[in-house]
Amino acid sequence: MKLLRFGPVGHEKPGLLDDQGILRDLSAHVTDISGEYLSHASLTNLTQLDPAQLPEVPAETRLGPCVGHVGKFICIGLNYSDHAAETGAEVPAEPVVFNKWTSAICGPNDEVIIPRGSTKTDWEVELGVVVGKTARYVDERDAMSHVAGFCIVNDVSEREYQLERCGTWDKGKGCDTFGPLGPWLVTPDEIDDPHDLALWLEVDGHRYQDGSTQTMVYQVPFLISYLSRFMSLQPGDVISTGTPPGVGMGQKPPVYLKAGQRMRLGIAGLGEQCQMLVNEE
Repeated sequence: MKLLRFGPVGHEKPGLLDDQGILRDLSAHVTDISGEYLSHASLTNLTQLDPAQLPEVPAETRLGPCVGHVGKFICIGLNYSDHAAETGAEVPAEPVVFNKWTSAICGPNDEVIIPRGSTKTDWEVELGVVVGKTARYVDERDAMSHVAGFCIVNDVSEREYQLERCGTWDKGKGCDTFGPLGPWLVTPDEIDDPHDLALWLEVDGHRYQDGSTQTMVYQVPFLISYLSRFMSLQPGDVISTGTPPGVGMGQKPPVYLKAGQRMRLGIAGLGEQCQMLVNEE
């Protein structure tokens, strides 16, 4: 299934995308696409529905973030060997873990706001993993049973705030609108191998990132097992698993985003996002 949320900001309703590419309303069956509805049993119930019998949603309706009420938005840094090389960093001996604040989450096609005073706002297309079952001290062999689905994440980053302002990376990662999610939450049965997906990103039509999850250093089962040693992962939590090469800071010379530009990005089987850049008012 391809699950989604649609409608005005803060008032999104649950839905799905049917096989004909038509948006359908799930409001009569679930309250939201969020933690309590992401269990295996709940998702199985949704597969029993006939999409053709669900109300159709106009195609031009805004799509919200594909998961609602996210508890934790956890990110993994330097998790692609070719991206680590372009930044001059060594592949870390253990996963680099940081957070994006949940207030950064927005819809896949919402405007992305460049913070006041920012000169180094950058892009990162990433595979997102959405937790469907509580994970605590999970064995790597059982980790995928805790996955509700996958989605696209644009890990928008302000590099000066992240790398030059002291402290942790978090202050450059969690600005408002720096976490577009979606368009869909795609259940695992539709993804043959999450570690063999093409992912790409363009700015104003120029392709900067063109990679594959094949070069991911720490794969999804290991990441779930690893993170579950340090925190319990709860249904609806999002794990963003790192980015391939081609980010702005890796260009020679570096290239950063400006108001009026447009990002377009996608992952095979997970759809596309498109965001206009605007300045903070």
